[in-house]
Amino acid sequence: MDISTNLIPLADGNQMPAHGFGVYKITDDQELIKAVTHAYQVGYRLFDTAQMYENEAALGKALKELNQPRDNYFITTKVAEKNQGYDQAIASVKESLARLQLDYVDLLLVHWPVNEHFFATWRAFEDLKKAGLTKSIGVSNYSMIHLQYLATQAREMPVVDQLERHPWLQETPMIKYNQEHQIVTQAWAPLGRGQLMEEPVLKQIADHHDRSVAQVILRWHLQSGISFIPKSVHEARISQNAAIYDFSLTDEEMALIASLDKNHRLSQEPELVYEFNQQYPH
Repeated sequence: MDISTNLIPLADGNQMPAHGFGVYKITDDQELIKAVTHAYQVGYRLFDTAQMYENEAALGKALKELNQPRDNYFITTKVAEKNQGYDQAIASVKESLARLQLDYVDLLLVHWPVNEHFFATWRAFEDLKKAGLTKSIGVSNYSMIHLQYLATQAREMPVVDQLERHPWLQETPMIKYNQEHQIVTQAWAPLGRGQLMEEPVLKQIADHHDRSVAQVILRWHLQSGISFIPKSVHEARISQNAAIYDFSLTDEEMALIASLDKNHRLSQEPELVYEFNQQYPH
């Protein structure tokens, strides 16, 4: 197995690369095109963007420059809170596709749960899938209660739940819940936005394997059986983050990393976003 052959089955019958490339905060077109081009060259096939990132058009340009068959890459985008609601969600996805220069995305996610349009947005997603504008539908930042509530009206359930997940926030109960309900957990901020690089336990494990701390963290995600989407604009790090398939962490090392969990969230609390109907001051 390597990065381009590490595929994970989805409950709807599709499959998804488990190890993807995030483009959050990459807003310079040429920087994004260069990063995506290099990522593709070293084996990345999943590219994750969002309406909120304001770089769908740049990713579209990057994909055009790759000049690869459409089936060779997997594109995820997410509907922002301001675009939720039935009509707004459908219109915004059509605009996203125009920016991406694509006929469909492979995975469409609700970026954050908001109470105002909770069910209407999901109904739009189900209809967008029926119309062929996305192959799979999922959610991001949904906790157990959001998924349980969604299940009361959904015609079909999400196949992916994208969550903040890293050694300081391991989301063990959510991963278990998702597994029990045939939902793939995908980690965003899998490297803790760089804040974990000086963590002594991780440095010790990295030194033992002659690897970087980032490689150890990504290997931990891989051995946890979930999907993950690291990001970088540096070619050396992009390559390094892909090169995690030729070593393994021991059970003892996995347990040491498990001991780092302190339920420390780096971003928003999903329940408060749900209550505010937007990302609150944080």
